[in-house]
Amino acid sequence: MPKKLLKKLTILHSNDMHGDFLPKTDADGNETGGLTRLSGYINQVREQEDNVLYVNAGDMFRGSIIDSEFKGVSTIQIMNILAPDIVTVGNHEVDYGLSHLLFLEKCAEFPIINANLHISTNHKRLFAPCKIIEIDGMKILFIGIITEIALAQCRKDNLIGTFVTLEDAADEVGRICNTYNSLDVDFTVLLTHIGFEEDKKLAALLNPAWGVDVIIGGHSHTFLTEPAEVNGIPIVQAGTGTDQIGRFDIVIDTDNNCIDSYTWQPIPINAETCPKDPAIEKVIDVYQTQTDAKYGQILTRFVRELTHPERNRETELGDLFSDILKNALGVDIFLLASGSIRNEALGPIVTKGDFTVCFPYDDPVYMVHWSGAQLKHGLMRMLRDEALEGAHTEFYQLSEGFEVEYDQKTHSFLKFNFRGEPVDDDRDFTVGLQLYHYVNMKDSFDLDLDEVTKAHKARVIASSCSQVIEEILIDGQHQNASGAGRLIIRLADGTTTGLPLEG
Repeated sequence: MPKKLLKKLTILHSNDMHGDFLPKTDADGNETGGLTRLSGYINQVREQEDNVLYVNAGDMFRGSIIDSEFKGVSTIQIMNILAPDIVTVGNHEVDYGLSHLLFLEKCAEFPIINANLHISTNHKRLFAPCKIIEIDGMKILFIGIITEIALAQCRKDNLIGTFVTLEDAADEVGRICNTYNSLDVDFTVLLTHIGFEEDKKLAALLNPAWGVDVIIGGHSHTFLTEPAEVNGIPIVQAGTGTDQIGRFDIVIDTDNNCIDSYTWQPIPINAETCPKDPAIEKVIDVYQTQTDAKYGQILTRFVRELTHPERNRETELGDLFSDILKNALGVDIFLLASGSIRNEALGPIVTKGDFTVCFPYDDPVYMVHWSGAQLKHGLMRMLRDEALEGAHTEFYQLSEGFEVEYDQKTHSFLKFNFRGEPVDDDRDFTVGLQLYHYVNMKDSFDLDLDEVTKAHKARVIASSCSQVIEEILIDGQHQNASGAGRLIIRLADGTTTGLPLEG
């Protein structure tokens, strides 16, 4: 039997960095994460190993002042120094607008791929769908796939479309693999931003003849200690931020164009494993100096630190922010997206920078009219099983006066009150929604936007929800919130969330 021709490839990968440039320091003064050490580790591996690729599975943007203040231009400059070999588009890449993303692509000194964002009129793709990287005589094919949430973010623009089902995405992968496999591709990587559970479903749909070897994913912020394997394909993800990086060490059988063997591990980014990269530290310092001067002012002081530990339950920050928007804008109910609150805690001293990082979204606010029946239908959609079991779905914080108790076992409301009285199906309510959630009402609440606005036209009641919250924070000191009593969920496992503390 002839000896196989084997070659070694190391793939380092990040995802969902969200502008997480700066290290965190624990109580003992130990630093973790930060791009200076992440870059230092990547440089170190590039020096130690022969065939190294560094890839990013999307969501470079959003989450830090430095990123928000410069609308991603700072992130692109910093990423240019980090020098990824290839990047795919995440849903937050379109947060500053699709046209701005296309501008940022021109600023990038690295390739950005995506196979399924296109112009709806002629199906012309907005990005290169894939790229073959040649290294040590090997041809490595990367294909970029995005979640349907990107379409939701772009829904204001009817010219932009995407393949929204996994079946469509799988067909597109097959089309690309069939086209390029004739070029003697040695190894194929799907670089996805659809979430860990969706990655597993996608892997199950792939025809083994297409030759997909690995899926490197993002979006769900999943931290793994070992790969999942579906349909013979290893699936990995590296959590979120810059606290860790994923590392594949793969031996490729270049005669048969497949994996011979591999190891994978998450590498912690800290002083023990990673030297600092002074070049990237210098660039970050320049941006940080500019933002510190602007964002150092103190907005307010809370009674104590207020928290937002989970997106699919009522929280203290959720209560506070939804109440501010309800009261300031004069609606009956404000449904604030849990995902708008990006930090698990805020305060007790709150600077402008702290607030901007915690609540980076500057959406306009729409007021719509819902009947009591529509309100119940929308909340039932929000409380579906997949949302309560941790799926990355939209979830909402309820403003004061609106009280819901839900039983997951029976899928029924035990209480559905407004200002202490049961909600009548025919009663009319004014409801405040952020723009993203207004235009995606069907996805989030299973309510048809045209039907909702037929009797009562929706209108913009604020051009910026973050400005409203910031102004009220400045105006009042010592705010507090309980984070309980408005949304009580009796889970199928017997536990209950949202109960007020006794006494």
